[in-house]
Amino acid sequence: MLGQKLTEMWGQQVIIDNRPGASMMIGHELGAKAPPDGYTLVMSSNNHTINPSVYKTIPYDTVKDFAPVTLIGTSPLVLVVHPSLPVRTTKELIALAKSKKGELTYASSGSGGPLHMAGELFKLRAGVDMTHVPYKGSGPAETDLVGGHVQVLFAGPVSASGHIKAGKMKPLAVTSLTRSRTFPNLPTISEEALPGYEAGIWWGLLAPAATPREVINKLHADFVKVLQMPDTQQKLLSQGGEPVGSTPEQFQKMIVTEIAQWAKVVKAANIKAD
Repeated sequence: MLGQKLTEMWGQQVIIDNRPGASMMIGHELGAKAPPDGYTLVMSSNNHTINPSVYKTIPYDTVKDFAPVTLIGTSPLVLVVHPSLPVRTTKELIALAKSKKGELTYASSGSGGPLHMAGELFKLRAGVDMTHVPYKGSGPAETDLVGGHVQVLFAGPVSASGHIKAGKMKPLAVTSLTRSRTFPNLPTISEEALPGYEAGIWWGLLAPAATPREVINKLHADFVKVLQMPDTQQKLLSQGGEPVGSTPEQFQKMIVTEIAQWAKVVKAANIKAD
């Protein structure tokens, strides 16, 4: 969507080159080693700040090899449980988990991913023990929650909304610091039980480290202009996202803060890459 808008703005084709694999490291390595001329950029996400703590070796320096451009947007996760679980709030879930140490199971889309980290941060902050059940993707995790094979899940808002409306998932809270426009009636975990708790999905734009500042400024201004377009905002909101458009400095600070936060969580939970 952003590429199409920028193609129209620049009068030059923006090519999206999907390079999946290795928890996003294949694409990030290409971006880190690309010429620093502003023509090769990286659309980054949570794994960028999680990977340094999960993997023994990474083929680039997460901070030094990139120049942040802007935080594109964020999306909270939704804390959901199977309808049979006798809880209605996050506080009640925490109390139940404490009374059944290690008995409750929570699903994720895979070890070391954003859904897993949200769950481990929750366990750490709440002082509870739940058993992690990793899946190969969020789809299978949601399917098994609906089927009652697992009891708790930090789910994406769009994919979960259909199950919630059908009564197949019971929503308790969202993981952002402020309430979600997708679920405005749901409290945040922070306001309801664990002050300051925040997890979720983010997308941000990175350039190679030596990219000139004037190029970074130009890219930042144009991406923010696209993010401020009403149809762009509506599209992001329809997908459960919240457009941001931060400054490069704000995005850099967030990256450094998240690396430190996830390092503590990974160490406490003894998480290792699959």
